[in-house]
Amino acid sequence: METRADQLQYFWQLSHDQAFDILSCDKKGLDETEAAKRLKAYGPNTIKVNRNSSTLLLFLSQFKSPVTLLLITAALLSAGLGDVADTIIILVIVLISSLLGFWQEKGAANAVRELLKMVQLHCTALRNGSVKEIPAEEVVPGDVIILSAGDIIPGDSLILESQELFVDEAAFTGETYPVEKDSCLLPAGTPLAKRKNSLFMGAHVISGKATTLVFRTGKETEFGKISAGLQLKAPDTDFERGVRKFGYMLMEITLLLVIIIFAVNVYLHKPVLDSFLFSLALAVGLTPQLLPAIISVNLATGARRMAKHQVIVKRLSSIENFGSMNILCSDKTGTITEGKVKLKDTLNIEGRHSDKVRQYAWLNASMQQGFHNPIDEAICAGYKGSSNSFIVQSEIPYDFIRKRLTVVVKNKAEYLAITKGALNVIVSICDRVETAEGKIIKIEDSRSSILQQYQQLSNAGYRTLGVAYKSADATRNFTHDDETELIFLGFVALFDPPRANVAGTIEKLNNLGVKLKIITGDNALVAKSLALQIGIKDPQVLTGSAIQKMSNSALFHKAPRTDIFAEVEPNQKERIIEILKKAGNSVGFMGDGINDAPALHSADVGISVNTAVDVAREAADIVLLSQGLDVLIEGIIEGRKTFTNTMKYIFMATSANFGNMFSMAGASLFLPFLPLLPKQILLTNLLTDFPEMTISTDRVDEINISTPQRWDLGFIRRFMILFGLLSSVFDYLTFGVLLLMLHAKEKEFQTGWFVESVISAILIVLVVRTRLPFFKSLPGKYLSIATLLILFFVLLLPLTPIILWFGFTRLPLTYYCWMLMIIVGYMLSAELAKRLFYRKMMKSAKK
Repeated sequence: METRADQLQYFWQLSHDQAFDILSCDKKGLDETEAAKRLKAYGPNTIKVNRNSSTLLLFLSQFKSPVTLLLITAALLSAGLGDVADTIIILVIVLISSLLGFWQEKGAANAVRELLKMVQLHCTALRNGSVKEIPAEEVVPGDVIILSAGDIIPGDSLILESQELFVDEAAFTGETYPVEKDSCLLPAGTPLAKRKNSLFMGAHVISGKATTLVFRTGKETEFGKISAGLQLKAPDTDFERGVRKFGYMLMEITLLLVIIIFAVNVYLHKPVLDSFLFSLALAVGLTPQLLPAIISVNLATGARRMAKHQVIVKRLSSIENFGSMNILCSDKTGTITEGKVKLKDTLNIEGRHSDKVRQYAWLNASMQQGFHNPIDEAICAGYKGSSNSFIVQSEIPYDFIRKRLTVVVKNKAEYLAITKGALNVIVSICDRVETAEGKIIKIEDSRSSILQQYQQLSNAGYRTLGVAYKSADATRNFTHDDETELIFLGFVALFDPPRANVAGTIEKLNNLGVKLKIITGDNALVAKSLALQIGIKDPQVLTGSAIQKMSNSALFHKAPRTDIFAEVEPNQKERIIEILKKAGNSVGFMGDGINDAPALHSADVGISVNTAVDVAREAADIVLLSQGLDVLIEGIIEGRKTFTNTMKYIFMATSANFGNMFSMAGASLFLPFLPLLPKQILLTNLLTDFPEMTISTDRVDEINISTPQRWDLGFIRRFMILFGLLSSVFDYLTFGVLLLMLHAKEKEFQTGWFVESVISAILIVLVVRTRLPFFKSLPGKYLSIATLLILFFVLLLPLTPIILWFGFTRLPLTYYCWMLMIIVGYMLSAELAKRLFYRKMMKSAKK
């Protein structure tokens, strides 16, 4: 005998009454009180980890660096040998650095969480018998959900009612074609691919509509079980891969340096523990500890700024890809055009206005219950005829394979099937036409004139649909197989005017180095007419049928030079984007339709709008709160600002910091004492990192915004070698002044070197943060304030009692004069080196 648990597990075997009984609900849905109780019992309907509980893990992750853990261990060992004071100081500095990183990353995560709420997925549910929009995360077992084309299924469900329902279940079955679903009873042992009465979380509706009863949510769903065994992290972006490679490069250099320094110091008979602590502290100084926090803060700051421009970032790492994008692929509707389709006219086969065509088109558009779309809304708005005496009997919803919609209607006198769709498709299922006089003749006598009329309308820029009809049999259901031998009635001419100033917007995109490519299902003539209207001279058009015949290598050469991809099938969009990416481009795709999800996933940056269908919004990296390319321009600019400010930190870490630490390593080989104590190195690292935490608010030069920015590890390596070596030259000048001019002892040397290294590191930031002369590109307010605070702190430190904690001493005034000359010389030399470096880089780029 089956238990309740078995019935819940094999819900596809249940009748509707059994299903309602076992879930303690009815066809009116749950009430709000019961839904709240179940949400508390079952938890949020999500397969993602609850990030609210990971605050402690985020804090502990600040200590995950092996170098930091070794340093803490060595410091504790030092305490065991009696040096408690130094151990406490080292641990406090490590803790402060970690707290700063934690605070920054925590704030960034909270900011992003609030932004994502603005584009949260919703679904239509019955609550207390009333239709209500609720967040998908609040769906619970027992909810009755209403689905239509484009909706993502929010939980594993049993179908209560359906009509011409087709669902994409490729994630579960591997089946590339939509699966037909219907209400029925199935045995408990039915395999997943054959459960035609069930819908699964994560699949989405291609066409049709349904009412379903939710049985499982969250991790209990089939999707949740699959996901539990997979790594849910999205593929790394170019920027993420670049940052990781950069980190590996620095770690390799650091490890090699630490081993050499430790070995040499031990060989020179310096204390083993002190040498070990010095080597580890040096490694901490070389390691860009704040890089994860700096990246998080920069991205979160960029996301907040982009939100002010109606651009919501779902995946933070996509911001850099947004900035590096040099090709934007987009449909024309709503981006280039206003997205408000208007009815131009309804015409008979002779090209004259026809009220009958308008009435039949209106019956088809107004009585369909599937996916609401701008075309049907335009036809309904344009109809001013008499009141409707027809009653809808059934419909076959639109889908992207048939490319048509059929509605069966009746009144006292007629029982009709009216079909509307792509003109070529409609003509192909007709065997007769109705003339202007109402006569029915064979279509062969008029086929050429129909196609000629269609071409004329398309050349004029009108999107043109065909309307056909036939008498239906009232004694049986009208099915797909009955969509034949129809009577062609006429044309529906629609237009969607270009957005105001769209030509200027496209010019701005071109000025930013972003090439717009239109991908549309409309015919080539309509697309070309629009391109000419918006200022694209001599547009190069490639049709879907031509793409179908091309090899990948042929398309590889053709696609980059094409302006418009017209008459494109849904599955060709992804192929176009992949080919453009293989050609070395960073490609963005903007889509809002049911069939756009694969292309959105494939693109470097998937962009959708808040009014898009669920499946498109879920697949997108970035969601726009308003349509139009002008919104995108602001997003691109913010993406480039974020990328530039992140790179500034890397330039800083590879110039003064790297140079200082390299110099210290060298100095330790010939000095009879350590050039800086471990605690002094850590303090240096902390103070130089402090101004860099404000880098996300820094100003960005126009030169960094005007062209796409891409990660280049080779460029960073060359920058590090040049400016690291330059920094070391002036470091050794400082050593010379301290040892040869001032005859400094151990404490004087360490204090002088500490003051010079911190001040030079924070001031060189002003040079490396910009390609321009530093006096022509002033830093942002917060970077300036932080730099001044550290400058004054370091200068005043030798006058305070704190010097006793760190082993410092007071310095003679003459040292500050020497130091001033060295730092000024360093900044001027760095400015000259920077100019030569970028000039050489520009010449190499032109070759």
